Amino acid sequence: MNNPVRTALRPFAASAMVLLLGMYGTASRAADTSAPPATAATATPPAGAYRIDKSHASLLLRVSHMGFSTYTTRFSRFDATLSFDPTNIPASKLVAIIETASLEMDAAPKMCTDIVRGPQLLDAAKFPKIVFRSDSIRMTGDKTFEISGKLDLHGVTRPLTLTATYNGGYPGMPNMDPHARIGFSAHGSFKRSDFGMGFGVPAPGTTMGVGDLIDVTIEAEFTGPALPNAAAKPH
Repeated sequence: MNNPVRTALRPFAASAMVLLLGMYGTASRAADTSAPPATAATATPPAGAYRIDKSHASLLLRVSHMGFSTYTTRFSRFDATLSFDPTNIPASKLVAIIETASLEMDAAPKMCTDIVRGPQLLDAAKFPKIVFRSDSIRMTGDKTFEISGKLDLHGVTRPLTLTATYNGGYPGMPNMDPHARIGFSAHGSFKRSDFGMGFGVPAPGTTMGVGDLIDVTIEAEFTGPALPNAAAKPH
């Protein structure tokens, strides 16, 4: 490039650099001012009544399919309430209700979904709700515990124990998430034949069928008491 052209372009290059630096500084300041206070994530959430945040929760089921794979499915409609005190977790009480017909089987043939939701297995028309109620909680670590309760499924009530971890929480963030929030991970398993759903269970010594053991994985966040004088905005 000849010198006259280079000289002519220098002011434009300098201006572009100033503009970029200015944009970077503005973006950085905006990010700093919009970031939640560092103390919000470390403060202890209050004791009280909590309800599941359905947008941050999942309920997955896994079962052996002929021994060839572990099929994964999920329930898409459920609700749960929790009485919770982070300083006294064993005193907590949990009630969870699942809509039986909300079992999702992505890409499964209609014949399969009809069997699973129909009289041969879940019988969603006759038993539209699955309910779990906690009876007791036993701490196994600082934030790990066992939830013992009863599962009402397919017209049968039997005990079920979940192993769970309290992942933490906070009392809320003004103008962003002005309610207390807590999170848990949980896992459990049961035999579907114990609840009167033995259709398709493989014969002893074989894997040809759908497994009896159902593995359950739960990830859930709950929202609770509001911050005093906090302006509510959706999160």
